Amino acid sequence: MQLNHLNLSVKDVPATRTLFETYFGFTCNDPKLNDTLSVLNGSDGFILVLMNQRMNEHGNHTYPDTFHIGFYLEDETAVKNMWEQLKNGGIEPEQAPQIMRKTFGFYFSFDTFMVEVTTPIKA
Repeated sequence: MQLNHLNLSVKDVPATRTLFETYFGFTCNDPKLNDTLSVLNGSDGFILVLMNQRMNEHGNHTYPDTFHIGFYLEDETAVKNMWEQLKNGGIEPEQAPQIMRKTFGFYFSFDTFMVEVTTPIKA
């Protein structure tokens, strides 16, 4: 069994699509590039669906405080480089990369969700 996809409910589909394409290597293969729905493919076959919150007028439009999506990078240098790329792109992570439990990384908020960028600390 393999996890196939994740559907994120967001306020701004185009901006969120750009985030994942620019910094996390996703590609949009959805011919209907619009502000209501985008289907993104990861390099490993994982599918990320971005759906505008307005599409579903009923239900919860907020995530729990600890909800986040995470990306593992190859080493601390890659984490630091990603932090710099995000800052240079106008995205302000709330913290600089740091040791967090047994990993090195950082979190940042975007649209309606939080992203973790981290790498395991090598012993």
